[in-house]
Amino acid sequence: MKQVVQNFRNGELKLQDVPVPALKHGALLVRTNCSLISAGTEKQMIDLAKANLAGKALARPDLVRQVLSKVQREGLGTTLETVFAKLDNPAPLGYSLAGQLLEAGEGVDSLKVGDRIACAGAGYANHAQYNVIPKNLCVSIPDEVDDEEASFVTLGAIALQGVRQADPKLGEIIAVTGLGLLGQLTVQLLKANGCQVVGYDPDPRKVELAKTLGADLAIEKDLTVTIDGYTKGRGVDGVIITASTKSNGPVNDAAQICGAKGRVVVVGLVGMTLERDLYYKKELDLRLSMSYGPGRYDPEYEEHGHDYPYAYVRWTEKRNMEAFLQLIKEGSVTPKKLITHHFDIHDAESAYALLGGKEPYLGVMLNYKNDKSAPMARRIDLKVPPKTATHGKGVSFIGAGNYAKAKLLPPLSKSKDVHLSGIVTTTGVSARHVADKFGFAFAATSSEELLGDESTDVVFIATRHDSHASLASSALQANKHVFVEKPLALNRCELNEVLLAEAQSSGMLMVGFNRRFSPFIQQSKAALTGRQKPLMMSYRVNAGFIPGDNWVHGPEGGGRIIGEACHFIDTMCYLAGALPTDVSAMAAKDHKDAVVAQLRFADGSIGSLTYTSLGDKSVPKEYLEVFTDGTVIALNDYRSMEITQGGKKTRHKLASQDKGQKAMLEAFLSSVNNGGKSPITIEELAAVTEASFAIEDDVLG
Repeated sequence: MKQVVQNFRNGELKLQDVPVPALKHGALLVRTNCSLISAGTEKQMIDLAKANLAGKALARPDLVRQVLSKVQREGLGTTLETVFAKLDNPAPLGYSLAGQLLEAGEGVDSLKVGDRIACAGAGYANHAQYNVIPKNLCVSIPDEVDDEEASFVTLGAIALQGVRQADPKLGEIIAVTGLGLLGQLTVQLLKANGCQVVGYDPDPRKVELAKTLGADLAIEKDLTVTIDGYTKGRGVDGVIITASTKSNGPVNDAAQICGAKGRVVVVGLVGMTLERDLYYKKELDLRLSMSYGPGRYDPEYEEHGHDYPYAYVRWTEKRNMEAFLQLIKEGSVTPKKLITHHFDIHDAESAYALLGGKEPYLGVMLNYKNDKSAPMARRIDLKVPPKTATHGKGVSFIGAGNYAKAKLLPPLSKSKDVHLSGIVTTTGVSARHVADKFGFAFAATSSEELLGDESTDVVFIATRHDSHASLASSALQANKHVFVEKPLALNRCELNEVLLAEAQSSGMLMVGFNRRFSPFIQQSKAALTGRQKPLMMSYRVNAGFIPGDNWVHGPEGGGRIIGEACHFIDTMCYLAGALPTDVSAMAAKDHKDAVVAQLRFADGSIGSLTYTSLGDKSVPKEYLEVFTDGTVIALNDYRSMEITQGGKKTRHKLASQDKGQKAMLEAFLSSVNNGGKSPITIEELAAVTEASFAIEDDVLG
């Protein structure tokens, strides 16, 4: 299928062939009939992508601070890997469309196949022939509303939420500053609400359009003087700012023209440095409008489909979308009058060229003349053949997040011992991008394409945690060698499923416990050779805070103990050379990710794991101390280490962290190619995973 994408690193925009996305639970597969280019929002995204690194940094100083902090903790090399991996992600463009429902995932019951639906959401309602969109971002289109009108649904919901925030009363005078698409829709919504509407924009063409759409007064200059005369010196009752500019002018102009006790609502992206006296002396009410409405930015609502109670949250983003379409049906809003240009999706690049040119434009519509008989391809084979190894195995990936792209794929793509067969991700854009970047033979959005592929000998699983066990089991049942990112499983049932599949498979199973392969842990292991006494180990992990709505805490992640603490259990298991036998743990009050765990190993060694989200991120993340036979090992965040034996200290230091990823891959691929055993035994994998479950059991009580 065709989709519009932009590379955020270099700003390149193109129409690309990508696989059709995979259907998910609670989502819908939609064939797009038309999609609206939101000129203001999308042009800002395009301009930011085209900016150099300095320009991007100036636009996001918050991210710059995070980068500098990461450099201090982990070193420049590691930080640059992470930054460039994120910058290199292609961005799908578009967030408002109309189309036809082709397939409904489990949990969708309010819509049926064949329905015409309007869809919203950045990253979901893309400029693409097919999209998979969560059910709470889709609404039925009334028969009286055509597809092009319905494709305004996102902008309509944004405008409607801004009006709701202004709380306009019948007969009030409300000003709208900025008469682009959002502003023109806002003018019509206010008129439908019985208000007197004043529109302002420096572009005379937009001013004239606002007059035809019902504005009682529309002006392009002399804003303060004109409003003062129109309102007989009283000022307007409210201002809705729909402009897009870095200037602070709109918010301060709004205060100038507002009457005492008035409301100022910011919908557009504008500067927010206020002149205090203007707001203070009139006691103005400044409000921000949250995009489409309640539910926006809430993954429980948007991604998981959990609605808010109707009686308590009357106007969610979905209900705003429905209300906007109803207003079109009644003739109160006429989006078609805002369309200035039509382009076929195959000519999308010309449509975006228009945004950077001198020709006037407002509503730019992309139309899709889909061949309904054409198959929906969830796999595309690339024309350029991949690097072919003279020997070795075919490697394929399921999932390609930032970690995989930064730590696993670069060394694999350079290895002479493997060739890259296929890449599977849930979105076609991501699959195609990774395939092109690293040299895979095909890109797909269905794991079945990969598990049945004869050229694939080794499957890397780098998806979210909740799919690890089932995918690993399926790949092992297909007699593939399997490398699965931690954790191996989220519960004992899943673990038993994987262990059974491994026992019956000719494939090898490996989990990405990389720290045991790091140079410092290898040196520590060597320093412990010949010891006579058990180890006492203390592993402190300053893991940092992750917001409660992050996927790591949800069913996809399984929590931070199972999802990450398994790394540190495995490291202690490796140093002891013995499996954990007894585990106990407790958590700080109301903090499941602030835990102290005690472990006893089969050789009599003991380990204490302090895993905390309560610390300052500027403090190095990992600190490990080991005591035995008069030896003390102190490892500081995989950047420095000190070994003390017989009163002598040996110090080691690295310019950047090395947590062992490269050495881990080399060990795994060597075993695969030479027919050896897994670098980590199945007994260790099972015991470490079981120990993480035991900690979680104690924490949850």
